[in-house]
Amino acid sequence: MPKNKIGVIAAMAVALGAIIGAGIFVLSGTVIAIAGPYAILAFAIVGLVALAVALNFGMLGMIMPSAEGASYSYVYKAFGSEMGFITGILLYFSFATAVSVVSLGFGTTLASVLGSQFSGYGYVFSIALIAAVGLINLRGIRNAAHTDVALVIAKIGILLIFVAFAIIFAFSSSQFKLSNFSGSGSGGSIITDILEASVAIFFAYTGFQTVSTFTSRIVGGAKAAAKAITTAVVISIVIYILVIISLMLLKPASSFNINSDPLTSALAAASAPQWLFLLVSIGALIATASATIAMVLAASHVMYQISKDGLLPKIFRKYNAENDVAFNSVIVSVIIAAVMLFAGNVYIIAAISNFGLLFSYIMSIIALVHFHKRNKMHGARPIFYPYLQIATIIMLMIFMYGLPQEAFVINVVIVISLIVVYYTLREVEDKRIIRIRLFK
Repeated sequence: MPKNKIGVIAAMAVALGAIIGAGIFVLSGTVIAIAGPYAILAFAIVGLVALAVALNFGMLGMIMPSAEGASYSYVYKAFGSEMGFITGILLYFSFATAVSVVSLGFGTTLASVLGSQFSGYGYVFSIALIAAVGLINLRGIRNAAHTDVALVIAKIGILLIFVAFAIIFAFSSSQFKLSNFSGSGSGGSIITDILEASVAIFFAYTGFQTVSTFTSRIVGGAKAAAKAITTAVVISIVIYILVIISLMLLKPASSFNINSDPLTSALAAASAPQWLFLLVSIGALIATASATIAMVLAASHVMYQISKDGLLPKIFRKYNAENDVAFNSVIVSVIIAAVMLFAGNVYIIAAISNFGLLFSYIMSIIALVHFHKRNKMHGARPIFYPYLQIATIIMLMIFMYGLPQEAFVINVVIVISLIVVYYTLREVEDKRIIRIRLFK
């Protein structure tokens, strides 16, 4: 295999590494607390929307096989620098913030594993993970991807052991209670609870976009990348639903609350053996470490590409060709991730990250429509066009509507700030204003 190239299995591992992390080990209990037994339905609905987005990304990858900025590159190519700048910065900020969510789960879990004397060290451990992952990414994309392969195999194996224990516990010892799957969510209507839960869940599924930041490095190119993305999403849907069901086999849906270690709390309710506690805790540590590697990788690639296109200062273009790594972009990404640890609880931080992801997905699908209308598909054929694209955009907008007010306000302020910054810089550079007529 050529140097700095990775195979489709490694690419799929990066996607799975980013997807199966905070979503199931950190946010699953929060989702059940919000939606109750309807969390299963919420995970399925969001999984299907994520799969629809992934299919569209597969098409975009085939149109632009050399793109390295994921949604940013697609929007920049379709609509130019204005919308590209806004989409790119929001996407970058989302990836960097996602690192905070995942590493927070790592820190909380490690503090719990080490005992009560370390109960106040969760943030310290989170920062230590971010720093370590930064060093791994500085060694290059191939090393980061291959590290993820081993971590992904381990964490999927541990999750399957957890599922097996829950099934055995529920049915072999007559502990199964249908009432565990009854009750309501956080107090609103069923639809409201499912929508609120879906907003949190969407963060858990979106790691597949990391693959779109290095499509050109994958052996087999865009087609291999599309295969890696869709396969990773399907595997994630199955595992997520199995784990959610398992959690409620061990513990009533009504007893879950917002915390960052739902699997161990469910095991405690079932009086599980100590070795399983330790194994699941190790799985959570592996999963969150794996997801952090993938998210830092994606964030740094997006920042590098924005800078390469001249929309960020050239300091972010510092590139180590031998290791295939954007050095300064990695450093800045881990610093932002460490700062964002203190933005609020895990649900709020995830929601802040979600806004940029949702926005970038909507704009990417609109970009796909743009390429299709102008016959620039290069042989790619969108599935169920345009119905799938319209339905997906509608669902993504519904998820955006369901964001918590704090997260929505923060991101609106960011968007307005980006517009002001862009046009201020454009004025400084004395760039020509482009005027068009939208209507005849």
